[in-house]
Amino acid sequence: MPDIKHFDPDAALDTAVRLFWRQGVASTGIQDIVTATGLNRSSLYATFGGKQELYVKALRCYLERRSEPMFRGLAEDERGLPAVREFFSGLIKARCSGEYARWGCMVSNAHAGAENGDPEVKAVLDQHHQQLRDALHAALITAEAHGQLAPGADPGAGADLLALLAYGVNLRSRAGARASALEATVAVALDAIGAGRRRDV
Repeated sequence: MPDIKHFDPDAALDTAVRLFWRQGVASTGIQDIVTATGLNRSSLYATFGGKQELYVKALRCYLERRSEPMFRGLAEDERGLPAVREFFSGLIKARCSGEYARWGCMVSNAHAGAENGDPEVKAVLDQHHQQLRDALHAALITAEAHGQLAPGADPGAGADLLALLAYGVNLRSRAGARASALEATVAVALDAIGAGRRRDV
């Protein structure tokens, strides 16, 4: 007779995502996970494996449910540079206010932690970076088509720069940087790419 789970694995995984996201994997013990999810250890191990296996699943879940929808929205937006500005504005707002304020980005946090040496974790980090960079590149290609970029601006190099800026926003916000300071930095970068064009272009 198959084992019947008396809990929702998706809900437990979502709880683990929030726990790892807020505390980091190094500061999160098995007992923390048991307490947060309400699962006993045997159910936890049987469903997700050990802490590292659960962390990798949680990191992938974060990418799929939180990062990828934002990246798709940016890549598919036909406004060009205003879409990029809106992306960063939304990113800063999410990182500095609301339910997840000062948590940073779970993926960016992993870049800065020892867990980035795990091959499975690194694969998720690389996937996230490529999708972020590709979304920014698509938006800048659209901006170029609309005549919104400075003469000679390279959308590829611009996408690389803005991807690094997004990581900076994530990490600095977790460290307590003010939203106004982050917004000012983003404005300088985008004005340079757009040859100082008005922000409502």
